[in-house]
Amino acid sequence: MNISTTFRQMHGTDAVRDYAEGKIGKLQKFLRQNMRAEITLSVEGNDHIADVQVSSGPTRLRGSERSEDMYASIDLVVDKLERQLRSVKGVSLQRKRHGMKAGEFATQSTRNPD
Repeated sequence: MNISTTFRQMHGTDAVRDYAEGKIGKLQKFLRQNMRAEITLSVEGNDHIADVQVSSGPTRLRGSERSEDMYASIDLVVDKLERQLRSVKGVSLQRKRHGMKAGEFATQSTRNPD
């Protein structure tokens, strides 16, 4: 697991860095391969922005959230990425389980090659 954190237009603290890396690190449980994440935390006016890019094998995810609190922005972007991962994981599991329907299998096996 490789997580890099960048602060833009703000003074970064270890507490915010540790919080963001800890939250993003928990997404590894959804992935089979090692995860690489790039976290960018920035401030524009009163908005605190958390932008995260996650890659693991063929899976690429991106999320960005803004709010008036940096910790809230991190929580929101982690929720967004978790939803994306669950949908990606659900689709791949559904394909594996429901590869060919019984009707398709029956018609395929009853054909007589002439």
